[in-house]
Amino acid sequence: MTAATKTYNQENINQLSDKDEKWFAVYTKYKCEKFVAGLLTKKNIHAYVPLISKTKRYSRKIKHYEVPLINCYVFVKIKKQDYLRTLETEFVMKFLKNGNDLFAIPENEIQILKRVGGQVEESFENATLSLNEGQLVEVVSGQLTGMRGKIINRAGKKNFVVALETIGYHLQVNIDLKWLKPV
Repeated sequence: MTAATKTYNQENINQLSDKDEKWFAVYTKYKCEKFVAGLLTKKNIHAYVPLISKTKRYSRKIKHYEVPLINCYVFVKIKKQDYLRTLETEFVMKFLKNGNDLFAIPENEIQILKRVGGQVEESFENATLSLNEGQLVEVVSGQLTGMRGKIINRAGKKNFVVALETIGYHLQVNIDLKWLKPV
């Protein structure tokens, strides 16, 4: 294999581009995801950590906090020239690779992570739709994104009780109309 062919293949496999920004995942030190995202943002590198809200109840107080959806990973949208600056960031260990090959994460997968984390609320114009009991629906936003179930009954003007079945469990969840899409 010639050097020119080898260089060409590495560029294609690594998927880093001089012109277009693409999403990549970087592995970070445990519990440093939000800190790393802040450092990358200060370097003008677009960083994203999918977060979910947690609530912990103590005997005298209730504490709300956000934790990463995926531990030890931060997603960065970079060009080829930002690669080294990203690696030089404190607590960044390495890029996610397949062997020696760096690969990009498609934009639609990042959007799914944002919907699951609740950062993007995808809503449909359901104001004119009439959803009825027994109708199949899909959840399009929030932590239950992608789950399907049947409407059991209405719980107010804009809320429905939906029975979701996953891994052998039946869940009855109160879901806003804007988060539902008929199947």
